[in-house]
Amino acid sequence: MNEHQLLGAGLGTLIGAILALTGAGGGILAVPLLVFGLGLSIVEAAPVGLLAVGLASAVGAILGLREGIVRYRAAGYIASIGIVIAPLGLWLAHQLPNTPLALLFSAVLMYACVRIFRKASCELRHGPLATRPDFLPCVLNPLQGRLRWTMPCLRALTLTGMLAGLLSGLLGVGGGFVIIPALTRYTDLNMKSVVATSLAVIALVSLGSVITATLSGVMHWAVGAPFAAGAVVGLVAGRQIARYLAGPRLQQLFAVVAVGAAVMLVYTQITFFL
Repeated sequence: MNEHQLLGAGLGTLIGAILALTGAGGGILAVPLLVFGLGLSIVEAAPVGLLAVGLASAVGAILGLREGIVRYRAAGYIASIGIVIAPLGLWLAHQLPNTPLALLFSAVLMYACVRIFRKASCELRHGPLATRPDFLPCVLNPLQGRLRWTMPCLRALTLTGMLAGLLSGLLGVGGGFVIIPALTRYTDLNMKSVVATSLAVIALVSLGSVITATLSGVMHWAVGAPFAAGAVVGLVAGRQIARYLAGPRLQQLFAVVAVGAAVMLVYTQITFFL
């Protein structure tokens, strides 16, 4: 393993630990790390980041399945929509120059971080809250323990899958910052089940995007394999210390750091363009 691959493995370990400590949305930092740490473009970094985030999410989803908290039918449906839409996002990514793509990624990153920061601040003030509207499209059947598949529920899950798939192919993000708020808003699942189901969706959509990128010849396996292996190691290690470190304050710190990465990404692209 050369220096470049060792650095990639180290960065992957960091991403895995961030995922374990901050939740499914933490993987959005993978692309900026690959851009600044390994000098990749957004298009090159996106599938590599997805490979790492997908593998790490798969580990979390498997653990959730063992606990019986993954709504696997909903996860499979959302993921199937996302897998169909992801190639469209990948195609769009190759049509856009790197600078506008980097600016779009920065905007999405800032949006996700603002949501994470606000949620963490709310938890610090009022404790864990799940603000839900009076009408929920997707509710559990108390007798079967499964979601009722009504038309409003199907529509909500379809839109969630479309947006997650588009962002996956276009920007190389797993979509946890989209899926978790959607499942929280449109279902009556508890937060542990929401996160575990989101991890299952991310793992499946990421797998589809990685396969598409590989068939298209844009997947850098020499960088991706050690980066992904490091992410799994980081996730497993991070889970051991998450009970001591994870919490709203850490999520706020992650959000601030990620906003800093977004600002740096914007600055480097603008200065390069000028």
